[in-house]
Amino acid sequence: MESLLEVNDLKVHFPITKGIFSRTAGYVYAVDGVSFKLAAGETLGIVGESGCGKTTTGLAILHLIEPTDGQVIFQGQDIAHKTKQERLTLRREMQIIFQDPYSSLNPRMTLNRTLSDPMKIHGLYDGPERQERVAYLLEKVGLTPEQGRRYPHEFSGGQRQRIGVARALSLNPRVIIGDEPVSALDVSIQAQIINLLIDLQDEFKLSYIIISHDLAVVEYICDKIAVMYLGKIVEMSDYRDIYTRPKHPYTQALLSAVPVPDLNAKSKRIILGGDVPSPINPPAGCRFHPRCPHRMGICPREEPLLKNLGDDHWVACHLH
Repeated sequence: MESLLEVNDLKVHFPITKGIFSRTAGYVYAVDGVSFKLAAGETLGIVGESGCGKTTTGLAILHLIEPTDGQVIFQGQDIAHKTKQERLTLRREMQIIFQDPYSSLNPRMTLNRTLSDPMKIHGLYDGPERQERVAYLLEKVGLTPEQGRRYPHEFSGGQRQRIGVARALSLNPRVIIGDEPVSALDVSIQAQIINLLIDLQDEFKLSYIIISHDLAVVEYICDKIAVMYLGKIVEMSDYRDIYTRPKHPYTQALLSAVPVPDLNAKSKRIILGGDVPSPINPPAGCRFHPRCPHRMGICPREEPLLKNLGDDHWVACHLH
């Protein structure tokens, strides 16, 4: 299947400065060599513990944070080598839904203006058509055109996230990145937003990258899952393989922590020892080896490469 979006060896290193001359004393290796492909109409889930680099990866793909190195190729075009005007055009094709549905909205702008301003900036539609488009988007996400005159504080959390979805759709994108799009919502509202995203994907032929720590949400909506640990992808495969045949010890530990709604189900929780290492000074070799219950002599010495074990199941582990 041809790739719509391709990420190659993406890196984001934040410098740490010290002293009155702001000398660089080190780096935070937030994202350190992430690669994957996204096909048209596909949904990729990126999961992992807080601080593993999930959100930074999403922001770097959109160049909301400038990558330190690597490539982001959209429809055969490397975004890094585009001019400011060319990037603006490409931005129409890739949008984001932020985690917090309130702080991501301007409290001084009505809903109508929130949705129409992106169209105005990109020169899409004229005045009357723009208002028709706003009304159309509001109805698509379960709101009414009359609510367009209201401000963000007049909506509930679930409604505000629907506004975020409508704003992401306003420019007719091909790819939408959802940064924890339902984590701030009640469980019942989460289900509504997830079902809304699935319906919109079918109708508008969208591709999604869903960033989340909720493995139940990811299993429901995603076709493929990438598991991140300390800035790197350690396992990636079809969602069925990840949930039924996890290969990496870290993936196995994450899945063992997922609650099962069955009193008779027997599950063995895998408890990881130690703390998550600092991304400022990540461990040598395999970054997971200080906490891994299966570590071997080679693990602290040599970094495992992400290898295809067959059936497009990729794992970075010396056990395989």
